[in-house]
Amino acid sequence: MKFINLLKVISIVPSQIARCYSKEVPKALRSLKAKSTRNTVQYYIDSYRIRAVAGNGGDGCISFLSAWCKDQAGPDGGDGGHGGHVIFKATHSVKSLNHCKTVTQAKHGEKGYNKDCNGKNAEHVVVPVPLGTIIKDQSGRMVADLSTEGVMFVAARGGAGGRGNKFFLSDTEQAPDVAELGAQGETHTYTLEVRSMAHVGLLGAPNAGKSTLLRALTRARPTVAAYPFTTLRPHIGMVPYDDYEQVAIADLPGLIPGSHKNYGLGIQFLQHVERCRGLVFLLDGADEPRRQYDTLSHELAQYSEQLAKRPQCVVVNKIDLPEGKRGFEDMKKKMDVIGISAKTGLNLAELLRIIRVMYDENS
Repeated sequence: MKFINLLKVISIVPSQIARCYSKEVPKALRSLKAKSTRNTVQYYIDSYRIRAVAGNGGDGCISFLSAWCKDQAGPDGGDGGHGGHVIFKATHSVKSLNHCKTVTQAKHGEKGYNKDCNGKNAEHVVVPVPLGTIIKDQSGRMVADLSTEGVMFVAARGGAGGRGNKFFLSDTEQAPDVAELGAQGETHTYTLEVRSMAHVGLLGAPNAGKSTLLRALTRARPTVAAYPFTTLRPHIGMVPYDDYEQVAIADLPGLIPGSHKNYGLGIQFLQHVERCRGLVFLLDGADEPRRQYDTLSHELAQYSEQLAKRPQCVVVNKIDLPEGKRGFEDMKKKMDVIGISAKTGLNLAELLRIIRVMYDENS
């Protein structure tokens, strides 16, 4: 499917202009419930490095039965139990990798006992991951693509249980005094990546107001402050509409010039952008918005040409300030832009309309 700029489509096709401003576009619902007052701020993890350690097999037992009626009744050592596997399973019930642990360890199998009692097999550890999760090994090679509900990938296999001396009983060996040790479980390191993080991503320079805008549109609570700083991890907020659809909006870390060369963790931040279906260029109207837009477009094009062609719209923030208003007027003369104020809520309803149109065009 070929993606094109949404605002260019709207500026060319009158029917889509009418649809964007008519009652056909579902209205966004504002939550009446107060936001949480917890100090814990939840962020979204779309890439995680995990070490999968499978369980070892149990050792076999060396034992000889001595019954009351027969002193030497033969060997009766049982086998050891198998170690547990570490398995990744795709499911729609989880949306991120926040629940994953750095080291996931399966239990060991139980050793064998006398009287022909085998050890208990260890349970497998099943780690649920979102649909569309890509699994890469240490060399960066993709080894699994969990894109279907219920698909599983065995990340580390548990060791087999050792066999007891009863197993080695034969016609020529009536009293074997040997047993096997349990096999060692596998240990592997993987990188999990969620292919699709959000429907729309807020892309902009540091301190453009992305976190403030996400707090104004959704119930998410990314950190905001009066001093300049940038978000290091993406936050996700959901916007419900009156037709029961929900659009996920991501607050992405800010990009700086040279991000495609990995300046300031640029590659890691651009990977977050790559996992969004549509992009909203959020520009600071009080700080040369045209220069910001050129920088962001250049960084996207240098990182991936296909990423630069994804549906996008341009939004100028802080138009409640005089310098922000002037910056918006200058941008309006050169391209199709939307002026908003995330702080005061000015024109946010119009932005939600266009976000819904972007969602409908690419769903």
